[in-house]
Amino acid sequence: MTIAGLVLCVAGGIQAQDRVQVQGTSPDLYVLHTVKKGETFYSLGRSYSLSPKEIASENNISFEQGLQLGQQVKIPLNNTNFSQKSDAASGTPVYHKVEEKETLYRLSVNHNKVSLDNIRHWNNMTGDGLQKDSYVIVGWLKGGGGAPAPSTPVANVPVITPPANHPATTPPASTPVPSNPAPTTPVATPPASTTPAPPVTKPDQPAPPEPVKTPDSNNTGSKPPVTSAPAGSSFEQLYNQQTGSGKNVTSEKGPGGWFKSNASAGKYYALHNTAPRGTIIKVTNPLNGKFIYAKVLEAIPQIKQNEGLIIKLSDSALEALGTNEAKFYCNLTYED
Repeated sequence: MTIAGLVLCVAGGIQAQDRVQVQGTSPDLYVLHTVKKGETFYSLGRSYSLSPKEIASENNISFEQGLQLGQQVKIPLNNTNFSQKSDAASGTPVYHKVEEKETLYRLSVNHNKVSLDNIRHWNNMTGDGLQKDSYVIVGWLKGGGGAPAPSTPVANVPVITPPANHPATTPPASTPVPSNPAPTTPVATPPASTTPAPPVTKPDQPAPPEPVKTPDSNNTGSKPPVTSAPAGSSFEQLYNQQTGSGKNVTSEKGPGGWFKSNASAGKYYALHNTAPRGTIIKVTNPLNGKFIYAKVLEAIPQIKQNEGLIIKLSDSALEALGTNEAKFYCNLTYED
């Protein structure tokens, strides 16, 4: 069977289908469904775990009028039929198609701020890199969800296929923490193995290299992304690898800010305008001597509230530095 012929089989009598692809951005997330022969508002309601009248209202269609063959119907994704919790790996996966220069952090923000750890776990990812035109699971349709796919599926792109007779992927006993090897894309998971499969790319293409950071209006850096450490390595270990144990560093001093993050305990993340994505920055609070190691996700957004900031840290990092100020003075060191 070719990759294009792979299907997702879900309990509840769901027919062979392509992937379900999310549309829109938070808070208006939805999927598009193309009406097939014999389908009604009631059958769509059962498939997508929504009220039939809610679907009709969302599409400004008279409930009495019914559906027409080939008609495109907008199916909203909300708390009733869509889950992005850590234990939500059941039902039907909902995919996002990665756009050019899109980062894992930006993908999370655009999809209800879904946890970065959850995205990595659902897609067997061990790093933060994303490949353009790859597909990444951002949540799961609940219950009878997993109705027919959107009307514009992309053929010949790998999908994650649950083993036969096992419609749901069972999460491990404990939530995995982010690790830092080369970027990966969603991969097929063998039924008898618990070891994450290697990165998968489009057919007949070699494995992608580490993505090169392209300077833009929000990022003046010119160095390529930093090579990640092996899975399980701490940010401190990676910092020592990047800087030669602190011998080759660039230093900065100035005000920092913070942003809300769902990162797991002990893993800190940062936004920085010149350090390449993947760089580990040592951040020190000169008032008390406390310091942490934070991994760069992307550049600081160029908005008024960020003017003058040299770094933005995840909220857990702020707490570890022993401050609760919206803006705080800090010292930075990272790879020269």
